[in-house]
Amino acid sequence: MLKMNNQLKRYLFWFAHEHIDFRLARNKFVKFFQPYWIVDLSDENLVHQIASRAVSLRFCLELWGQAKENEELHNSLKAYSIKNLETLAVDKKKSFKIVVETFCKHFSQREKINKIESFSYLPLEGPVKLKNPDITLCYIEYYGLNPNDIPEEPHEYFFGKWIADGQRELIQKLSLKTRKFIGNTSMDPQLSLIMANQAQIRNGDLVFDPFVGTGSLLIAASQFGGYTFGTDIDFLMLHGRTRPTRISQKATDESIIMNFTDFREKYFALREETRKEKRMRKAAERAKRREEWERSNKEVTER
Repeated sequence: MLKMNNQLKRYLFWFAHEHIDFRLARNKFVKFFQPYWIVDLSDENLVHQIASRAVSLRFCLELWGQAKENEELHNSLKAYSIKNLETLAVDKKKSFKIVVETFCKHFSQREKINKIESFSYLPLEGPVKLKNPDITLCYIEYYGLNPNDIPEEPHEYFFGKWIADGQRELIQKLSLKTRKFIGNTSMDPQLSLIMANQAQIRNGDLVFDPFVGTGSLLIAASQFGGYTFGTDIDFLMLHGRTRPTRISQKATDESIIMNFTDFREKYFALREETRKEKRMRKAAERAKRREEWERSNKEVTER
């Protein structure tokens, strides 16, 4: 049975099992390799703040029940604060759904339905809605970390109310597969976003990358509101004139700037001008000075 301070609520943060070393800057305990953390927080807004930045987080639940055995979970859930459970039945028009999640094991759809029906005692009187319901409840079975040694029964059972999703969609949004300009050293988008979080980048921060390459780190920093700029020793890379890394023909507009425009990020580009651009600029300056000199002489002559 869950026990906690009256002013705190218990939340379950469920992570994607990727880049687990980055869940904490310094990872010392084996338990951090589990796909979940349980945290007591005083305000649900804190959950939304965390979820708004966490790219490794799949979702967060307000934890209503946790147990080592299935029967114990149901007893724990039935004993959970009656006030909290009664809120489910306040508005009979509120739609709901129950989802089943597992770690290290898969169930058929029929098995999932049977598990969902075991929670029929919950005071859910609204209509079932599988897409965008008002209330989403989640039942989780955790079978450990070893896919080659799956136990008959789960190590842990969890049940709770969905609060927020993490920012997993950003990984797809910044995918290298859809990026206009990439190179051999383009950073994985998830790692780029994690690094932006480790740097605690916020709206208005200045972010400088001295080895900018194709701009992977700067794109992630821009996603969180940073003003980004960078340099690189590779002149051809900065001007998008390197050999194509894809098999298909190189596009004429491949450049770091196109990466930003493709992701609809605001940008202001500063770069070193090419020799041709430098000649054209100086020629334009000379022409302008000559035009001003001729206009000045003409005014003197007319006087």
